[in-house]
Amino acid sequence: GIIVLILGLLVAIAYFVRTNSTSAIEYDTTTAFISSIQKTSVVTGKVIPEDEVEIKPQLNGIIQQILVEEGDEVKNGDLIAMIKVVPDERSVYGAQSQVNAARLNVQNGERQMERAKELFAKQIISQQEYEDSELGFNTAKENLKAAENDLEIIRNGSVSGSSTANTNIRATVSGTILEIPVKLGDQVIAANNFNAGTSVAIIADLNEMIFEGKVDEAEVGKLEIGQDLKISLAAIPDKEFDAKLKFVAPKGTEEGGAVQFKIEADVTLDDDSCVRAGYSANGSLVVDNRQDIMVIAEALLQFDRRTSEPYVEVETSSQNFERRDITVGLSDGIKVEILSGIEMTDKIKIWNKTEPIKIEPE
Repeated sequence: GIIVLILGLLVAIAYFVRTNSTSAIEYDTTTAFISSIQKTSVVTGKVIPEDEVEIKPQLNGIIQQILVEEGDEVKNGDLIAMIKVVPDERSVYGAQSQVNAARLNVQNGERQMERAKELFAKQIISQQEYEDSELGFNTAKENLKAAENDLEIIRNGSVSGSSTANTNIRATVSGTILEIPVKLGDQVIAANNFNAGTSVAIIADLNEMIFEGKVDEAEVGKLEIGQDLKISLAAIPDKEFDAKLKFVAPKGTEEGGAVQFKIEADVTLDDDSCVRAGYSANGSLVVDNRQDIMVIAEALLQFDRRTSEPYVEVETSSQNFERRDITVGLSDGIKVEILSGIEMTDKIKIWNKTEPIKIEPE
């Protein structure tokens, strides 16, 4: 029995010696390589028309008729709406008084001219005096006509027979009607020194769109006017539009503790896609681009626990590694640029290699 126990003990010792003598993990190595790194930045924003024009009435009044709908295409000069003038009673009364006074002047001027005509025929007055009385009569008639026109404009908004009625609201540019903020019966105000006036319609050319977004202050210094962007829209997936940066704001605004700068880019549209004003969009632009540089996979980096400085382990002899502190440059999250610390021929330890997971068939 003792012999069996001793034999069992020897077998167990031999097993443990054998399992403990198996070599440590064997690490694979790799080397640095030459590649290019392009660092892009994604800017969130929206696509809006380059110019939006607000159409305002020339007179105060009430919307009597709206002749277009939102989404309609209009040309410069097309009739959009008509307003009915609601005259101010005091203004009407004042204008009526001026008409009455002008009429009295006409009647008086006519009597004076008739009298001068008779006196001139008898050669009692000179021709000059007769012509003066005639001029006074004609001037009085013109003043009456002007006073009557003023009264008609106050009452109706325009003079009858006029080619352009102020009560007609017309498009001042060609484009698409984005919005009609008024309804029939709404009171509208003309633009004046104290009021911007009521917008009757907002028109924009949807063929001329721009991307408007905001970039962080850390990246704004790397932007250049004329730089290319790729614009992707949530409403039109699987499609990218080309754009060119045309404006970077000279002044930033603080949002959530970070300073943001507004940018604008001209978007090149195609005929196949219908891009509506206000679509949310992402613009990707290259903020740094380096060609033919020495890089390693970013996964090879290790970081000192105390100083957080990066280093790699380089093989000196078979499965023996030494630490090398390195200086890194640009990174795109997959590759990282190596500025100093290792050579192209150095074999770098793949320290975090994981075994592939085996999935058993069901």
